[in-house]
Amino acid sequence: MFALRASVLALLAAVAVLAACSKVTQENYEHIDTGMARADVVKLLGEPDKADSGSALGISGETAIWEHAGTVITLRLVNGMVIAKDLQTR
Repeated sequence: MFALRASVLALLAAVAVLAACSKVTQENYEHIDTGMARADVVKLLGEPDKADSGSALGISGETAIWEHAGTVITLRLVNGMVIAKDLQTR
């Protein structure tokens, strides 16, 4: 019984540590530059929580959003490159 309880506590501690290590931070936001490739952003932040995309006349556009604990990073991309970024904290 003690071993099971210790295992559960260790698992809960690991989950708490991972949750605290979010990549959605002001520091990572500041590493995003205009012209940065989407693949490089994904390496930095992970896949977006929300994304909306479309294309017309050979131009593709995307709005990608990352959220964690009241911090929201929004990027606008054209043809896979960052053209605008925004950081909001709640």
